[in-house]
Amino acid sequence: MSMSEFAPKAGCTMCGIVAAASASNFSANSSASARSEILWRDDNFTVYREEANPVSSKGHIVIVFNLHVSSIYRLSSSDLPLLSDIRAIATRLLGAFLSGPADLPDPAEHSKANNFCIGFITPPFKDNKIPVTDHLHAHAFIGSPDLAGWWRAVAYSSVSWYSLDDLMAEIKESTTNNRVKSGYENRPLAPIDMVPSAGSKEGGADGVETTLPSLANPMRHIEDGQC
Repeated sequence: MSMSEFAPKAGCTMCGIVAAASASNFSANSSASARSEILWRDDNFTVYREEANPVSSKGHIVIVFNLHVSSIYRLSSSDLPLLSDIRAIATRLLGAFLSGPADLPDPAEHSKANNFCIGFITPPFKDNKIPVTDHLHAHAFIGSPDLAGWWRAVAYSSVSWYSLDDLMAEIKESTTNNRVKSGYENRPLAPIDMVPSAGSKEGGADGVETTLPSLANPMRHIEDGQC
């Protein structure tokens, strides 16, 4: 896998958002008027608040991969820590909407308690107000999509919505002998889900590792982000 295949694409709305956030050297001391939507920026993600067409009256953010990744099907087991980062960042930012800035030690449990919805819209469906289908991004919002309207809400229904927790659990079930998704009534408390990198390695019975390279920047930690 060559990282050049994930280079920015001309005319891509999400690539434009990532580039603008990077060029502006976004920081906590930046002018709010210049970057009113950007909530977070690090080496892997750019996060903005959807203000023009939110699906929830309580808060809606979009977590954009900085790389031009075409779909969730380009992700591999080695990207589990990256998906865990999405959950932690989304939980932190949505939590700030409810009660001010939060440094949350247990993103999965907090997310469930506050009814945070974090996930992806899968093709051929799309959010017709944010109609980007070829640059991977996750949506995170609080409560129900009460502002979506019936047609737009289809994109956030079980027909097309791929919950981040479901995606992570299915990857872990495919690489381990743990019934992560189907074996626990309270899945966020499954022991394996307490370890972000659990299930991220693949290999054969001969001990040969077959794990694909991760899309994540190996030097980045959540604490390095700016918000």
